[in-house]
Amino acid sequence: MIQELISRYKRMRTEHYLCQTFQHAYAFIGMGQHSLTNLYPVLHYLGVPLKYICVTSERKAKLIEKKFMGVKATTSLDEILKDENVKGVFVAATPTSHFSIATQVLQSGKSLFIEKPPCKTLEQLDTLIDLQQIHRSPVVMVGLQKRYAPVVHLLKKRLDKEHLVSYDLHYLMGAYPEGNALLDLYIHPLDLVVYLFGMPEIIAYRKVNDNSYIIMLQHPQIVGTLELSTHYSWTNPKETLKICTRSGVYRLSQMDELSFTPKPPVLFGIPFEKLHHHQIKIENLFIHNNFTPILSNNQVYAQGYFNCISAFVNTIEGNSTINFTSLSDIRNTYTIMKQLQNECIP
Repeated sequence: MIQELISRYKRMRTEHYLCQTFQHAYAFIGMGQHSLTNLYPVLHYLGVPLKYICVTSERKAKLIEKKFMGVKATTSLDEILKDENVKGVFVAATPTSHFSIATQVLQSGKSLFIEKPPCKTLEQLDTLIDLQQIHRSPVVMVGLQKRYAPVVHLLKKRLDKEHLVSYDLHYLMGAYPEGNALLDLYIHPLDLVVYLFGMPEIIAYRKVNDNSYIIMLQHPQIVGTLELSTHYSWTNPKETLKICTRSGVYRLSQMDELSFTPKPPVLFGIPFEKLHHHQIKIENLFIHNNFTPILSNNQVYAQGYFNCISAFVNTIEGNSTINFTSLSDIRNTYTIMKQLQNECIP
């Protein structure tokens, strides 16, 4: 009896996956390491009908058609935009080219998924927002995947019910000579705190050296301190967030672990832990399981890439209306980045 129920459950789970099909065609612009590692595997797993892959090199285009059966490789963006069967375009090219490509996709009226950063400046972002409205692009999503990470979703639900006090975030990476650290790297932690706590204002900032910055932000209901740095290591990078609330302390580590430590009881201002031994209880709210190789334990899923891409495609297909990160949604993030660029981070 038990084995029959287990078999039935497994069969239903497999059939549910096989029934998730897509009717429209899609295109992908870019073929970098990030795309190959984090984005293409999700498209393959979901079974997204990828009709085109667009790159700048003719040599690379020929290699792509050998590697990806059934996909047309092209160096012409116009070819993709003129194809009425293509409903959505994924863009993960060189960050400096994103604004130009996004402009052309929006002008075509197609749906757009664009990796961060979608553009360099707040002014460019406003231009893209205007283009989306003028040309009525159905779905426009920015690939700030942390908003879609399961642990962030859980944390936000908990924080919405809390009385917030303070937080500190540490985003520590290795040297980054190949790009703009603010746009390419620091956009992640800045967008995360904007998403969790709302639009901030800069209270104070300090440039520690050419690669490290300490910033204090005041949000509507909480004050926080951020350490943003490329003065550490890529072998052992760190991204940690500690949030103090009236009821206790949340600790998030690299989208992999989330814990909550309740505050010890206090009566009439007297802490009980000074009167008798208090056992600290840590509630593990989320732990990334690296042992069982299933979808929900995959790093791409835990980091939010899977849910982000799935939301984009399913919204186009009419199976979902989730769109957490539109261009308008990240305007506050670009506003605070503009202030930091003017005052602190070059």
